[in-house]
Amino acid sequence: MSDNGKFLSEEQIMEYKEAFTLFDKAGVGEISTKELGTVMRQLGQDPSEKELEDMITEVDADGNGTIDFPEFLTMMSMSLAKTESDADIAAAFKVFDPKSSGFISVSDLKAVLSSLGENCSDEFLNSMLIAADADNDGKVSYQDFASMVKT
Repeated sequence: MSDNGKFLSEEQIMEYKEAFTLFDKAGVGEISTKELGTVMRQLGQDPSEKELEDMITEVDADGNGTIDFPEFLTMMSMSLAKTESDADIAAAFKVFDPKSSGFISVSDLKAVLSSLGENCSDEFLNSMLIAADADNDGKVSYQDFASMVKT
């Protein structure tokens, strides 16, 4: 995912979607960067202003100054990466690799996000997967995924 979807369990994604929606006052699928700290604190994170700025810079893929849900997922996974165990990472990978192919595809990523009400363009999803492809082999393997989540 455009470094933007470090991967989370389905349960975490649902929890984050619920919190994100509470702060999406206009119902447009985006929250302002100012609201981001409040959302993260509600979810048990405590980022400093500097950490928020750094995260926003890293995940605001379209540069519009707002955070959409896929960008928010990336940010939350980055924030949680330090506490993820190998078992948690494997479980999260399985959510995005339902056919156990060993790779995350655009169609699998799209299916998971669509089930959460997120309609992302194939171009955006491809950019997310390219960013996650650490070894640049054109596929997001478990190793790419685990490396991304742990960094």
